[in-house]
Amino acid sequence: MHTSHPRLPGELTFMALVVLFSAFMLWTAYGISRFDSISSPGFFPMVCAATMLITGGMNLVKTARAKLRLEGGETWMQQLVRKIVPLQLVLFALLILAYMLLLEVLGFLVASYLFLVLAMSLLGSKRIGLNVVVSFVVLAAIFIVFRTAFSVVLPAGSLVGPHLPELLK
Repeated sequence: MHTSHPRLPGELTFMALVVLFSAFMLWTAYGISRFDSISSPGFFPMVCAATMLITGGMNLVKTARAKLRLEGGETWMQQLVRKIVPLQLVLFALLILAYMLLLEVLGFLVASYLFLVLAMSLLGSKRIGLNVVVSFVVLAAIFIVFRTAFSVVLPAGSLVGPHLPELLK
């Protein structure tokens, strides 16, 4: 049974990006060993990428034929922002970016602690005291497991590292 659905804002752009990515992956897979034989190293990646390209192309055509449905008098961009890229998602992505940038400067412990507390608040937790305690307990457990069980040296940070006790480095 075939059911069609109205096109959502951004869906056509996403499908076009999928097709472009699939074409790039096919070209990259072809560059591994050209198409020498079925047993060549690039054959399986080429088959996968070609399958992605074909099915992506089929979905792109299907999506392009579908009628765009806008709700409640919103423009295309307003609906895209509301449904696909809500403010909370953008803020969380920025928080992850800040965490990645601060990890080297502040070190794993401080950057991760700040990330956990802020992430819980951003995701809706209003209990700040509980966020602080849970973040500390979770981070302590992660630190102990990685330091003792896996013997992983976590980054101490260029700003905070020199001031940490040897146990936490």
